Amino acid sequence: MIYYKEWIKTRWYLLLMFLATNGFAGYSILRLFRASELKGIAHIWEMALTRDSVFIEIPLQYIPIIACAGLALVQFIPEMHNKCLKLTLHLPYSPVKLLYSMIKFGLLACVAVEIVNIAVLLLGIIPLFAHEIYWRIILTSLPWFLAGIASYLLTSWVVLEPTWPRRIFNIVLSSLILRVYYLSSYPESYNSFLIYLSIFTLLLGSLSWLSVQRFKEGKQ
Repeated sequence: MIYYKEWIKTRWYLLLMFLATNGFAGYSILRLFRASELKGIAHIWEMALTRDSVFIEIPLQYIPIIACAGLALVQFIPEMHNKCLKLTLHLPYSPVKLLYSMIKFGLLACVAVEIVNIAVLLLGIIPLFAHEIYWRIILTSLPWFLAGIASYLLTSWVVLEPTWPRRIFNIVLSSLILRVYYLSSYPESYNSFLIYLSIFTLLLGSLSWLSVQRFKEGKQ
């Protein structure tokens, strides 16, 4: 029932998110093919091998953050604005399970869209490069996709917070947390840290319950 409600609420945004993110992924591939036609594939390989270029950072670097944060806004602003969350928390069901069912829906949607994005990138760059190079490009992009998941969880935390002073504090802290995913632009610099970064990202989901607890306590 919760999943169906979330689907009804977000289905048009999810379609837009799917089309837009894959559109940007496709555009990145087209730019790469265009460059290979103009300057030759040898030049592209030289850029990849000697200058550590990954070619897709523009425009893909920040698209997951924007798309996933947008999903959290679409999902939770109506809950707060229309007082739906208050009614939801009074259902004869565990409030924690209700909240995390909603968040789980959003997380699965973000992960599904990002998996398709990565598949589109792979299909586009496999014909151009040896596997060492195209896996370098994908591994370099993984922190950006994790940043998208983090932005969904952090935006949910911000929107569910009932008071504006704390909400502003949450926004500032969220911005600093998201900076962690962009500390280095060097290819594959996060490889040894990806597992820990993934765990850290998932743990951010616990923050939303802090906001809901404050909401239940009547903070305004």
